[in-house]
Amino acid sequence: MTRWLDIPPVWLACCLALAWCQAAFFPLGLSLGGIGADFVGGILVGGGVILIALAASEMRRQKTTIIPHQDADRLVQSGIFSRSRNPIYLGDALILLGLILYWDAVLSLPLVPVFVWIIEKRFVIPEENRLRIKFRANFARYCEKVRRWV
Repeated sequence: MTRWLDIPPVWLACCLALAWCQAAFFPLGLSLGGIGADFVGGILVGGGVILIALAASEMRRQKTTIIPHQDADRLVQSGIFSRSRNPIYLGDALILLGLILYWDAVLSLPLVPVFVWIIEKRFVIPEENRLRIKFRANFARYCEKVRRWV
């Protein structure tokens, strides 16, 4: 059961809950700029959702798992994965940043690098180690062509 709680959407939900609570209960009169921040926040959330959808679609097309703790059947290098090795996690970070801007949760901005650090340590590095062992030279070539985040 705890393995299913240690997944990126749960970490994202926790960070979002913290940001929302900060905005709702501890705004301290700080603001990111009204309608401009709302617009940029909406663009970031939309972009994050699109990244996640494109990545999930490509993984489904390649018939490999999207679940972080499971071994991949294939090394997906096509579609959005030709631009980023971790488009789902990048999408999660964009959603977090976008909602922080939309909610005007100024004090929650440090949650974004904290979230990225947690995701990298708990998921990205272990996943890449499994891929490195399973796909060896193919994964090494992929890492030379495509950056981890952007």
